[in-house]
Amino acid sequence: METVNILLCCGAGMSSGFLAQKTRKAAKKRGISGTIDARSESEVASYFDSIDILLLGPHYASFKDEMAQQAAPHNVVVDVIPQDIYGMLDGEGLLDFALEKLNA
Repeated sequence: METVNILLCCGAGMSSGFLAQKTRKAAKKRGISGTIDARSESEVASYFDSIDILLLGPHYASFKDEMAQQAAPHNVVVDVIPQDIYGMLDGEGLLDFALEKLNA
């Protein structure tokens, strides 16, 4: 069984919370274990030791480089959630996106 630990980051964690919930359901259906959580930007640094990938909401794209620098010592992949996945709250699509980035 594959294990993946994903953290979604947006302002207050509301819309990303819904997206995380849908992504957890998609992962469960596929037999993928791990954690998929959403947190606000101010909480992210405390999770670097326990995640594989940090996905930023599209409105946080300007923070990608800064977050990637913070994540680098922890070998955490950082990317921006595509607008279509974020806007549609597409859990299946987000899981595919995260796995693709992790396997790149």
